Amino acid sequence: MDAMTHMPAAFLGHGSPMNALERNRYTETWRRIGADVPRPRAILVVSAHWYVPVTAVTAMPRPRTIHDFFGFPQPLFEVQYPAPGLPELAEEVADAVEPDHVGADVDGWGLDHGTWSVLVHAFPDADIPVVQLSIDTRQPPEWHLAMGARLARLRERGVLVMGSGNVVHNLRAIDWKQEDHGFDWARRFEEDATRLLSERPGDADALVRHPDYRMAAPTPEHFLPVLYIAGFAAETGQRLEQPITGYAYGSLSMTCHTAGVPCCPAIDKRLPGVAPLGTDAPPEESNL
Repeated sequence: MDAMTHMPAAFLGHGSPMNALERNRYTETWRRIGADVPRPRAILVVSAHWYVPVTAVTAMPRPRTIHDFFGFPQPLFEVQYPAPGLPELAEEVADAVEPDHVGADVDGWGLDHGTWSVLVHAFPDADIPVVQLSIDTRQPPEWHLAMGARLARLRERGVLVMGSGNVVHNLRAIDWKQEDHGFDWARRFEEDATRLLSERPGDADALVRHPDYRMAAPTPEHFLPVLYIAGFAAETGQRLEQPITGYAYGSLSMTCHTAGVPCCPAIDKRLPGVAPLGTDAPPEESNL
């Protein structure tokens, strides 16, 4: 990577972990994003599935692959993503977000499925160091937005900042028959969110006051990662683009938002859409 290259940022709507085993329009978009960005020195991921009452980064040299879900087929539990960590990045993250404190997790977490289910497509060789940043449950939306803005300075050090979640994520409302469709309330929120993220990313925290927010994000952990990418875009003056949009099972949105990523070529429309949910557990108990 050229020392003068500024890394982009991306939010990926990850949906079901079964996407790790599939090839569809969404996974193909993730693959193309990985192929089109400059090779990162490291990847810093804010995943919906590390939602804890502390701000921390993984700081182990070999993060484990975490299978943090229930009721899925055995092949999904056999997936490994053996990317190295980068312990020194923990200090760089801490410096970037001062005066907030960031703890170094040397043995507690690893790479959860919000991270590896997308990276197996975006960076399939697993040869780029990956570090996760937790989502601090104690902090309000505006704090997460500001954190994304602070992390933007890492782009000058070859760090690709990524968020992984779903702007619309309501597991209790899932309808198995609505494979590639969104309910009216999901579409309203998603469309308004995309408009705001594209035009005024620095105001993205206002989405929590949207009339459909409580249905779209009854728990906030899948929504909050997009605020980090919005903060990044606002700080760098880059417009957020949507290389792919879509819905899954009525109550999930699969839209990706990118800042500074070259536009992907049109995805083959003959490819299937969403992955099967793939779990025999009730969706709200699967940790989807």
